[in-house]
Amino acid sequence: MNVDGKSTIIIASIDKANTILRTINTKESDYYPVAIINDRYKNMKINGVDVFSFEEFKHLNIQCEAAIVDVSMEIASVYQKLHELSITTIKVASDYGDYGASIHDISVEDLLARHPQDLDKTKISAFIKDKTILISGAGGSIGSEICRQCEKFGAKKLIMLDHSEYNLYAISEEIKKIPTVLVMQNIVDKELLEQTFKTHDPEIVIHAAAYKHVPLVEANISEAILNNVVGTQNIIDLSIQYKVKKFVMISTDKAVRPTNVMGATKRICELYAQNSNGFGTDIVAVRFGNVLGSSGSVIPKFKAQIEKGENITVTHPDITRYFMLIPEACELVLQAASIGSGGEIFILDMGEPIKIVDLAQKMIELSGKKNIQIKFTGLRPGEKLYEELLLDESESKTQYESITVAAPTYYERKKLTQDIQELLHSDDMLKKLKMIVPEFHHQPN
Repeated sequence: MNVDGKSTIIIASIDKANTILRTINTKESDYYPVAIINDRYKNMKINGVDVFSFEEFKHLNIQCEAAIVDVSMEIASVYQKLHELSITTIKVASDYGDYGASIHDISVEDLLARHPQDLDKTKISAFIKDKTILISGAGGSIGSEICRQCEKFGAKKLIMLDHSEYNLYAISEEIKKIPTVLVMQNIVDKELLEQTFKTHDPEIVIHAAAYKHVPLVEANISEAILNNVVGTQNIIDLSIQYKVKKFVMISTDKAVRPTNVMGATKRICELYAQNSNGFGTDIVAVRFGNVLGSSGSVIPKFKAQIEKGENITVTHPDITRYFMLIPEACELVLQAASIGSGGEIFILDMGEPIKIVDLAQKMIELSGKKNIQIKFTGLRPGEKLYEELLLDESESKTQYESITVAAPTYYERKKLTQDIQELLHSDDMLKKLKMIVPEFHHQPN
């Protein structure tokens, strides 16, 4: 133990506090533990360190410079309490093992993490274990995490499909414990895609491939319709043709009353998925908001701006978004898929929406840099001030609080197929999009 280290409190369950103590009880450690904070246990010591409730500790006025907080705590509320005690050096403990825990600087992801309480890993495992699974967009932010989860839950084989050579290579370097097949393909090419289905005979298909960057899609409307709508149509049709047991489509809150082309294309994908059941494949969609740290999202952008010492650019002072950690979102996607019987659009509980300006402020605060300002740049093409997860209030519950089901929308499949064909050859694609998705109100801003 380093008695010259920073006086430190540990906030964790008793077991985890013990592991954290083992990690920092070395002469080289930067930390000297003075107390363990746990509201369930009192009047005890762990390895010679007293345990107090938060209220007791506050009244004892023990001098303290740092805190190590377990990752599974509600870190945002703990962060606030620690700031009230003028403790600004805050670390987070995770990845517990026999020899200790990993300790890292607190990040904005830690502050925004929600840790769903009804995560059913037994259900996910039963769904994934020993199955051959095809994942489209396997190298993307969501697709790559779905690959990791499938490996963790014991899939028999992963067919990882992506049209980005580098992204496919990167995820292939990570997935080493189960057999994988790397398929460099574009889902728009139905003939090539059919070869993949024919050769590998997947039991489950998880469709995460899509163009998702709102301003880029606004600038490339026909390409986005082709990739998002036709690509989804192809992969659903082949899943039915090759008797896939379950098909899961990743959707977005931007599909609800869309104001941009990306959201409108994803709404058409939802309609096609929902109205393609009854042919032997259970087809479901899962809708959620932004995931923390995905490619092209605000957090990596803000981090890069802070590192360069630049001002942070936010489009509007009132803009809000729903956020969830990528692993949490992907586990809930698999959980929702496991209970789907076909035709459902599942909605993940994203908690309360977060003001982007508050997020930017928190990131500046965590960086410790004093000279960074927030600059407002105006809404981008197709950008909403706030997102919604429901088209209307008529939703139904599932056995899990974190997962609800949207009310179904009937659209005759043959008619929808015909309308998609007309959309592809239309001289006014925006007008045709609005005919298929009447609630689409384009806001080019």
